[in-house]
Amino acid sequence: MRVTTRTRVMIAAATALAVAAAVLLAAGLLQEDPAPPRPPSAGPAPAFSSHPPGHRDPDDGDASGASRARPLPASAPARLSIPSLGVTSALERLGRDEDGAMQTPADHRQAGWYTPGPTPGELGPAVIAGHVTWNGAKSVFYRLGDLRPGGLVTVERADGRTARFEVQRTERYPKADFPTVEVYRNLDHAGLRLITCGGEFDEANHYYADNIVVYATLTDRQNGG
Repeated sequence: MRVTTRTRVMIAAATALAVAAAVLLAAGLLQEDPAPPRPPSAGPAPAFSSHPPGHRDPDDGDASGASRARPLPASAPARLSIPSLGVTSALERLGRDEDGAMQTPADHRQAGWYTPGPTPGELGPAVIAGHVTWNGAKSVFYRLGDLRPGGLVTVERADGRTARFEVQRTERYPKADFPTVEVYRNLDHAGLRLITCGGEFDEANHYYADNIVVYATLTDRQNGG
C-alpha cells in the first residue's frame, strides 16, 4: 500500500496527540484541591457505558445508530453547550506547557479546546477538557459522568456554523490504564472527546483516581443566522 504525504501527516499528528495525552495523564490531568464535592462519577462506573471500564474497541466506538455528517473545514470553536447537563461555556485555547503536557483551563468555570488537535466538526478527534472541581467548588464538567448515549453536545464555531454531536458512550478509566490510542487515534469522521477527572479523590496526592471520557460523533451542522 502506497503511503501518501497526507497519510504521513495524519499519522504524525495522531502520534503527537498521543504523546501529549500520555504526559498529561501521567501527571494526573486536572489536579484538584483537598476535600472537593463528590461528583456523580465518584461512584461505580457508569451503568450506561456501552463497554466495561478499560475496554479496547478496535473501532472508535462511534459506530452506533448515529447518522454521521460530513466533516467541516477547520474553524476555531467559540462556545460549548450540553443541554442535558445545563452546561454552557466559552472555550479557552489549550496548548502544551513547557513539559509537553496539555494545558488546563485557567478558569475552572470554562472548558478548553486542545489546539494541536482538530477543531470540533473537522475530520478527526477534537478534544475539549474541563475541570470537575476546583478549590472545593463544582466546576464546568462536574456532571460530565452523567452524560448518556444519545445526548446532544453543540459547539458554536468562529465561521458561524454550529457543530452538533451525538454522544455515543461515556467511559471511566483508571488514570494508569487510560486508552490513549482509542481516544486520540485518527478517525474517518468528525469526532469529539470531552475529558475530565472522576472516581474517588485521593486527598494525599490531591487528584482523582480516574478519567471520564465522553465519545461523540458529528451528526449535524447548521449555519449561523
